[in-house]
Amino acid sequence: MFQRFVSRFFVALVALVAIGFVPVAFAADEAADALIKRLSTEVLDAIKADKQIKAGELSRVIALVDQRIMPSVNFQRMTASAVGRNWRQATPEQQARLQEEFKILLVRTYAGALAQVSDQSIAMKPMRAAPDDKEVVVRTEVRGHGDPIQLDYRLEKTPGQGAGWKIYDLNVLGVWLVETYRGQFAQEIGASGIDGLITTLSQRNKANAKKG
Repeated sequence: MFQRFVSRFFVALVALVAIGFVPVAFAADEAADALIKRLSTEVLDAIKADKQIKAGELSRVIALVDQRIMPSVNFQRMTASAVGRNWRQATPEQQARLQEEFKILLVRTYAGALAQVSDQSIAMKPMRAAPDDKEVVVRTEVRGHGDPIQLDYRLEKTPGQGAGWKIYDLNVLGVWLVETYRGQFAQEIGASGIDGLITTLSQRNKANAKKG
């Protein structure tokens, strides 16, 4: 059951790749749900047409995710939320290492999901939000083979340069990504501190790199 969930989780994560393709000209004006719908469709189509990605060339996929996704995510907030209350106890150097290792972990997760895309499509659900809301939840479903996969996004409206909607959390099948990691990270920090968590993430990333 757990393996099935992980497989479906990875397939669903691929939709997050869409956020990396947001043009700056649209970022500040486009509604959050319209942004997710347009970009998810564009990117899923692009992935299906890319033979190298479908062939599983991981280095190409990792570069795509790193260059396109991460600049469009509030990654500091995502990491801080995953670390939880222990984030404030970390030194600036530890916070930087946590962000670096967590980013590598997520990039490889997204890259692994890309190779599993076949004929999935995105269906949008009605969004309840006021025009002046600064944080919203966009609910979608990934439809293809088997049952639809719930895929929801938490987004925040960012001001100033590069203003627009940014994703800071993702929900797959009722499980929020940040909350899932928060539990794992809290256990590791409780056992061996912030440095222990950094070491664990680093070792996991190195092991994943050896797998290709």
